[in-house]
Amino acid sequence: MNRMHGLNEISPGQKAKVKEIRSRGSIRRRLLDIGLIENTEVECIGRSPGGDPSAFLIRGAVIAIRSEDSKNILVEC
Repeated sequence: MNRMHGLNEISPGQKAKVKEIRSRGSIRRRLLDIGLIENTEVECIGRSPGGDPSAFLIRGAVIAIRSEDSKNILVEC
C-alpha cells in the first residue's frame, strides 16, 4: 500500500498523485486554478540551488511551489 506524504517530500524525477490539498485561503485557490486537484499526476523536476522552491510538472506546465506551501499538498507515490 502506498503511503501519503507532503509534496515537498518527493525527490526530483519522482512522480506522485495528489490526494488532498490542506491549504486555505488564496494559496488554495491558486493551486486549484493551476489544475492541482485530486488524482492529478505531479512530477518533481528539480529544486533551486538553495532547496526552495521546487519545480513541479503539473498538467504540462512547470510550476515552482515553495516548501511551505507544498507540505500542505498530500500525495501518494
